Amino acid sequence: MSLQSVKAFFAEYAPDIEVIETPTSSATVALAAEAHGVEPGQIAKTICLRVGDRVMLVVARGDARIDNRKSRDAFGGKPRMLDAEQVAEITGHPIGGVCPFGLASPLPVYCDVSLRAYDQVVPAAGATNAAVKIGVERMAALTGAEWCDICQDELGPGHRALGR
Repeated sequence: MSLQSVKAFFAEYAPDIEVIETPTSSATVALAAEAHGVEPGQIAKTICLRVGDRVMLVVARGDARIDNRKSRDAFGGKPRMLDAEQVAEITGHPIGGVCPFGLASPLPVYCDVSLRAYDQVVPAAGATNAAVKIGVERMAALTGAEWCDICQDELGPGHRALGR
């Protein structure tokens, strides 16, 4: 059903964008980059976070890690990743297929500025073998995303981060 909700989203809001289904899994950044012939950073990973009683989606480049201090400062509290069952219930998408499109319930979406390194990115599309190729600014506009700066600038030794 999740893949269908994403296809319905694009049919309504961006009929020119095609959902790409691959014969193999693209559930991880590495698998997705291989399946779509792009570098890992060009994969737009979507992470479901809870800060206090608020749940949100953060979309970041595939090779970026969320910086705890920056995200605490941006969102006003310590972010916690939701477990797979919670993510599936709230978004309607399975882990490995989570995206900001065709959500089961409305959620605030944040795009990290790390995505702006690319003109086009490849986020998942509601299934572990589905994705879309989309312009970064268009993705943000279609999802009503706010831009944020919560990813690490560089990975340093001993630096704690979400999404490792």
